[in-house]
Amino acid sequence: MPTLDSAAVSSTKKACRVLASLSDRRIHRLTDIAQHASLDMSTALRILKDLESEGFVERDPESKHYMLGPQVYAMHHAMVDGLDLRGLARPALIRLARRFGDTVILSMPVGWESVCVDLCFGDYPIRANYLEVGSRRPLGVGAGSLALLSALDEDEAQALLPLVRERLAARYPRFPAEALDAAARRARELGHAMLLDVVVEKMGGLGVAVRGPSGRAIGALSVAALNERIEPREQELAQALAEEARAIERAWMPHA
Repeated sequence: MPTLDSAAVSSTKKACRVLASLSDRRIHRLTDIAQHASLDMSTALRILKDLESEGFVERDPESKHYMLGPQVYAMHHAMVDGLDLRGLARPALIRLARRFGDTVILSMPVGWESVCVDLCFGDYPIRANYLEVGSRRPLGVGAGSLALLSALDEDEAQALLPLVRERLAARYPRFPAEALDAAARRARELGHAMLLDVVVEKMGGLGVAVRGPSGRAIGALSVAALNERIEPREQELAQALAEEARAIERAWMPHA
């Protein structure tokens, strides 16, 4: 397939072509991206590196595959729901981190995964430093991710769960599908998700979903810390997270 990589095509158009190619999940290798965007390999690689540095593209360190990054998903949610969830949630992250001293995370759902789009560290010396902005996990892995999974409607959950379970078997052998199902049921019953010893031993978290104008869960607030700091404070954490989630929702639901 001949390329159209010439001076007549602006840098902006080339970047747009690369981003558009990544909207197809079957396209994730450099060669495929370059071909789909009608660019030569060196140009496509340069653009991908620039987009990665700005958070619009991510590269899996093991497979070397490229995928859309958290900035794209944040823009998507802002467009769909007419809101800047990250901006609205930032004060809540700060307040919760100061109050409890632990790591507070904002996650967003993207297909069968959740993506960390923001976080704030508290002053407790042992931190949940295994997360960073752009980190992604299967839905259900992590407290915020589990809160998102438990908030899905039945049809969407049934469509996504086979993909989630497949990843659990490959990457999280300590968290079998049966344990995920039980944790999701508990989260639906209580209105908050608590998960311990799944991602890192002796570490856990508690999360609450944030719903958009349509009532759909578009994000989750969660606190990650040592198990001994999560379990005794379950009700206190759940109440504080729920209050902050409802306050965020009132920003676009003035009559809530």
